[in-house]
Amino acid sequence: MNYSPALIQLPLVKESAGNKITTPEDIYATCGDLADLAQESFHVLTMDAKNHLISRNMITLGLVSASLVHPREVFRQSIIDGASGIVLIHNHPTGDPTPSAEDIRVTQQLCKAGKILDINILDHVIIGRGKTPFCSLRESGIVNF
Repeated sequence: MNYSPALIQLPLVKESAGNKITTPEDIYATCGDLADLAQESFHVLTMDAKNHLISRNMITLGLVSASLVHPREVFRQSIIDGASGIVLIHNHPTGDPTPSAEDIRVTQQLCKAGKILDINILDHVIIGRGKTPFCSLRESGIVNF
């Protein structure tokens, strides 16, 4: 048998340069469109040394209550972009942005990987809906960044 590799190109979403992101509110303003999705979607914002947005990248589109996330995919575009930091974002289709035990575990794992790569994870924001539309894991103190 003769096997040949399949070439797949995934589209990258590039945001316009100059958007400075310094607060969870800025992150929500950039990624609030995730609130109404019926599936979990995990995104990464790549940032330069002055917290200006380089790009927004969808890492994975999951199920109603889960999304598989691996450091290899999370850091791929940040390495290509030459990013000094990244912001993690995902949505909870239920509308409740309270972090799950798995959200915390994955964030801790990605923070360890970021330290090895010398790419800072600046925050992980979970997007929901309602009176409290998002949760910042940095501001809540749940994870040490």
